Amino acid sequence: MKVVVGVADMRISNQPGDVVVTHALGSCLGLAVHDPQGRIGGILHVMLPQSQINPEKAKVNPYMFVDTGVPAFFNELMARGAVRGRLVVKLAGGANVQGGQEDRFAIGKRNYLLLRKMLWKNNILVKAEEVGGSSPRTMYLDVDSGRTWLLVNGQEKDL
Repeated sequence: MKVVVGVADMRISNQPGDVVVTHALGSCLGLAVHDPQGRIGGILHVMLPQSQINPEKAKVNPYMFVDTGVPAFFNELMARGAVRGRLVVKLAGGANVQGGQEDRFAIGKRNYLLLRKMLWKNNILVKAEEVGGSSPRTMYLDVDSGRTWLLVNGQEKDL
């Protein structure tokens, strides 16, 4: 079954046969996390780096922001049985979708830098990533196998 993750949201599954998918990763980041032994995984789709721009919105939806969404996502994975030491982490997005124009706000780059800093501080390694560029991406995670792949400009690519 396909489990769709919306923008500023996350989904976790441990159901055999489930594929978690998020569409339209432009400047947003998709963070796919899988516990191969526990056969549980999910995707987080974050929009903006820091919740300080709208703390009230962050309280209602922490998954909108990297600084609040990432901890909430990992906490939920652990609460559902994932084991930190077994996690396989992959990420995609962080593009400049301005079509060659100057990216004054650099949202994609700022999202990526904050996420990498948070993961580094928590000793969480990233196994694979495809970030930057100017193309939007769709990210998939097969919960059984942990296979993570992208659809970029109509081309499928394993991550």
